[in-house]
Amino acid sequence: MNARKKYSKEFKLDAISLVLEQQYTRVGAARSLEINPNMITRWIKEYEQDNDGHAFRGNGKLTPEQEEIRQLKAKVCCGCTCKGLLANLKITK
Repeated sequence: MNARKKYSKEFKLDAISLVLEQQYTRVGAARSLEINPNMITRWIKEYEQDNDGHAFRGNGKLTPEQEEIRQLKAKVCCGCTCKGLLANLKITK
């Protein structure tokens, strides 16, 4: 089985530029880059939906909002664990 190819952010932006700025067709750009035209279509959609400059972050790289949510969830989880531990402690006077 072949491993999936990974394309850099710069490569994707260059491919998008061929279509959006240099008036290549998606098929023409894909042929010249030797990739599937569906990939360029998907990259263009992702690029156009990106409002805050976080398109093509890469695997595991979170947006600042996603990172904040992850940290808050960890704090909430820790709070639940701490409450559970405190409830199980027997405090004698």
